[in-house]
Amino acid sequence: MSFFKKLIRIFQSPPESLASAKDSRGQYLPPKETPVDELFTINFTNNGGKFLYCDSKDELDETFVNILMENDWFETDALTHEIAIHTLLEENNVNFKNVKEPAFFIASCESLIADDGAILFSDRQLKDNKATHLPTNIVVLAKTSQITKTKSDGLREIKKKYGSCLPSNITAFNCFKPSVVESDFLSYGRTPKNLYLLLLEDL
Repeated sequence: MSFFKKLIRIFQSPPESLASAKDSRGQYLPPKETPVDELFTINFTNNGGKFLYCDSKDELDETFVNILMENDWFETDALTHEIAIHTLLEENNVNFKNVKEPAFFIASCESLIADDGAILFSDRQLKDNKATHLPTNIVVLAKTSQITKTKSDGLREIKKKYGSCLPSNITAFNCFKPSVVESDFLSYGRTPKNLYLLLLEDL
């Protein structure tokens, strides 16, 4: 079952059916563990992030256009440090060259952390920038296969991906509304961002 279909089934279930399913496990059995994809979605949206599921590349492109329209970002400037994103911006008349005052920052990421609804970045996306150096508006392009349960799992994935050439500036963002504050040393939670996550199904 796809990521999207699982979420639809979970969030559209009537409360009484969810309670019945819980009771049927028996009072002495341990509670059923929440799947990591569902856990990430819950925690990410609770943190104030805007979650946009895409089941194909075409749908991702269309969703990005909708974000541009919603915010009037056509023919504006965007900050990105990734060549792979240039085509998407060029197709939508968004400038990314010699940018001084970008309307938004757009990037991929290293991992999506389910336990606290965070997005893990490195210098491959951020260069040497911290959250305070980035625009308030951020668009993140990610895949469902990048969801991990904990930050430790995310760090292991980075080590597996890059081997001995480990990236620097490994940072977790999990503050997408002013009321969310995190003290984790990997998180710059005191700099809230208006963040859109375009999540592409690849499992």
